Amino acid sequence: MSQVADYVIVGSGSAGAALAYRLSENGKHSVIVIEYGGTDIGPFIQMPAALSFPMNMSLYDWGYESEPEPHLGGRRLATPRGKVLGGSSSINGMVYVRGHARDFDHWSDQGAAGWSFADVLPYFKRMENAHLGNERTDPVWRGTDGPLHVKRGPRENPLYEAFVQAGAQAGFELTDDYNGRKQEGFGPMEHTIHKGRRWSTANAYLRPAMRRRNFTLVTGLARRVIMDGKRAVGVEIQSGGQTKTITARKEVILAASSINSPKLLMLSGIGPADHLKSNGIDVVADRSGVGQNLQDHLELYVQQECTQPITLYSKLNLFSKALIGARWLFFKSGLGATNHFESAAFLRSRPGVDYPDIQYHFLPVAIRYDGKAAAKTHGFQAHVGPMRSKSRGSVALRSADPRDKPVIRFNYMSHPEDWPEFRHCIRLTRNVFAQAALDPFRGAEIAPGAAVQSDAELDDYIRNHAESAYHPCGTCRMGQADDKDAVVDPECRVIGVDGLRVADSSIFPRITNGNLNGPSIMTGEKAADHILGRQPLAPSNLDPWIHPDWRNTDR
Repeated sequence: MSQVADYVIVGSGSAGAALAYRLSENGKHSVIVIEYGGTDIGPFIQMPAALSFPMNMSLYDWGYESEPEPHLGGRRLATPRGKVLGGSSSINGMVYVRGHARDFDHWSDQGAAGWSFADVLPYFKRMENAHLGNERTDPVWRGTDGPLHVKRGPRENPLYEAFVQAGAQAGFELTDDYNGRKQEGFGPMEHTIHKGRRWSTANAYLRPAMRRRNFTLVTGLARRVIMDGKRAVGVEIQSGGQTKTITARKEVILAASSINSPKLLMLSGIGPADHLKSNGIDVVADRSGVGQNLQDHLELYVQQECTQPITLYSKLNLFSKALIGARWLFFKSGLGATNHFESAAFLRSRPGVDYPDIQYHFLPVAIRYDGKAAAKTHGFQAHVGPMRSKSRGSVALRSADPRDKPVIRFNYMSHPEDWPEFRHCIRLTRNVFAQAALDPFRGAEIAPGAAVQSDAELDDYIRNHAESAYHPCGTCRMGQADDKDAVVDPECRVIGVDGLRVADSSIFPRITNGNLNGPSIMTGEKAADHILGRQPLAPSNLDPWIHPDWRNTDR
C-alpha cells in the first residue's frame, strides 16, 4: 500500500510544520507529513499554565532519557520530545528566543554558509507576528504579519519587575527587547501564546496547511528512509499494524528532532559505518558525524523564600487550580493563560566575553520546571545555566529495531570549564537576589541553601541537582560537503546521497543562546526556500548591539 507526494516530511514539529506550510503554500506541490503522535487538542496542551503536564505524559512524549551521566552522579536525565501534532512545540515551555546574532555568525564561520545572522534575520521576521505592546520596540527588528504569534505576559506580579531592577542594581544591562537589537540584559520574556492558548506550530502552520488540497497528514511510525541506491525515494512506516510505503517524487525531508532524525538516518544506512554494521544495517553512506555533536543546556533553580504571600504557591491547591482552569476554559484568561515565565535575562559572565553566555528564566514560585517538588512555602526562583558548554555527546542505535529507543549520551559537565562556569552562575544569581529591589520580598535561600558555599559544596549540588533545559541539538551538523564530520550541506541536503534533507535542530553546528523553538522554526522556514529552489530572502544590513567592553579581558 503506497501513498505518493512530491515532498514527504517526517515530523510535524517546530521545523516540520513550518516546512509543510511553506512547501504547500503555492499549491503547485503535494506534501505528505508523517507524524507518529496524535492530536494536540485538549487542555493539557492548549492551556499555557498546564505546561508541566504534556511533557510527562506518554500520550504526548516519546519518553526518552539519557544513559547514566557519569559526571552527574550516574543520574539519567529526562529528554522530552514531542510525540504529537506540533511536536515539541506542543509540549515545551512556550518561551520564544531567537538566539544571539553571534550564534548564527558562528554557524557561518563553521561552514554553514548562508546562515549568518544577516541571512537568518529575514526568516525570523517572516515567521513572526509580534504583539509586544511596547512602543520602544523597534519594528525594523521584528516581524508583524507572520503565522507565529509572539507576545509578552501581563507581568502583574511585582516580583517580575523587582527581578529586573535587581539585575540593574547588580550592575547589569537592561533590555526592552532581547529578540531585537539588544539581547544582553534584564527585561520582559516573550512567549508563543495567542488569545490565551499555546500557539504551537500545529496552530501556527499545520492547521492552515491541512486546509489545502495538496496537503496530507499520515499517522504512523517512520521505520526507515527507502533508498534506491544512493537516492531517497520514500519512507517506510508502521501504521495500524501494517507496514506501508510513502513515496516521494521529489524529496524526503527529516524534521523528526535531534534525537529521531539521526536515528532514522542510521536505520536507513546513513551514519558511522562500523556502528551500522554492528547493528546489521547495510551501509548506504558512511557519515561519521551522524548522531555526534549532541549538545544541550543544563540549568539549576536558585530558589528564595518570599516574605509576602504574593507568589503562585497559594494557587497550587486543587481548589485554586480548578478556579484557574475554569476561567481559562470559559474565557481563555487569567493565570491559566500564561506560562508564568515573564521576566528574563541574558548576561555575559565577565568582560572579554563578546556576547551573553548565561540565561535566566524567572518564576514567582519555587517549583521544578516539570511541576514537581514544589517548595512548601511562598518563594521565587531563577532558572540559570551556562549557554555554551564545550561538552559533547551522542545519539546511537540500540538495535536495528525502529521501535527501540536510541542510546542518548549527553556527557554533561564532561569539560573541565563547565564546573567553574556553573559555580559562577549560582554566585551571580545570589548577588542579584541580594539587591535592594528584592528587599521587600526576600526570605531565606531555599536552594541550594545558605550552607552551600565552597567550590566543592557547589559542585556537589550541581552534580545532584542540575537538570536539562530540554534543548538537545547538533546531531546532524551542517557544514561543507568536504567536511567529514558534517551531515548536511548549507542547503540541508544529506551529504553523500540524493533526494534527502534534514531540517530541524539537529543541523545546528552549535547550540544557540536561549530556547530552541524559535531557531528550529526559522530552520524550517529557510530550508523550504532551499528545497523549492527559491532565491533566499535578501540579507539584513542591521547591526546588533554588542557591549563596548567585550574586548576588555580583565576578570
